[in-house]
Amino acid sequence: MKPLTFTLLTDPRTKKNSRQHMKVENESTGKSYTMPLPSKQFKQYEKDCLKQITGFYRRRIDTPVNVKCLYYMQTRRKVDLVNLLEGTCDILRDAGVVVDDNRNIIASTDGSRVYWDKKNPRVEITITDADPEYTQWDTEKGVKAKHESLLDLIPGKAESGG
Repeated sequence: MKPLTFTLLTDPRTKKNSRQHMKVENESTGKSYTMPLPSKQFKQYEKDCLKQITGFYRRRIDTPVNVKCLYYMQTRRKVDLVNLLEGTCDILRDAGVVVDDNRNIIASTDGSRVYWDKKNPRVEITITDADPEYTQWDTEKGVKAKHESLLDLIPGKAESGG
C-alpha cells in the first residue's frame, strides 16, 4: 500500500479529559454501572475531524498498518500521547479509514509525537503497511523460536539450553 497521508486542521483533543459519566443499568442482570462519555470538547473535535476526512481517505483498510500521528498542540498544556492516539484511532474507525482500530488493523503507532504550534494546531497522519516481520498472533512454534533467539543474547544460556 502506498503511504496515505493527510492533515486534520484542528487543535487535538483527548477523549479522557473532562469526561462525563452516565449510570447505566444492564437489562439482563439488573446491575448498574458507570459508563464514561467523551467530553464536549472531544465531541466537537471528532465532528471537525470527520468533516475533513473525505471519501478519498475512507479506504476501509483491513490489513495491519502503522498509524503515525504528529500532534501539533495550540498550547503547551500537558497532554498524554496515548490518549490522543486512542481518540485518533477511534475517529479513523468511525470515518471508515480503517475497518477497526484493534491490533489486527492498527498494529503500531511508531513515530507518533506531540509538538507545539501555537498558530497552526493540527494532526498530521501517515498510514503505512505494518512492518513485514509483524505477525498478528505467533503460533506456538513462532513464540518458541523468538524466545530461543532472545536466549542467544544472554551469555551462556544458548549453549546450556536455558
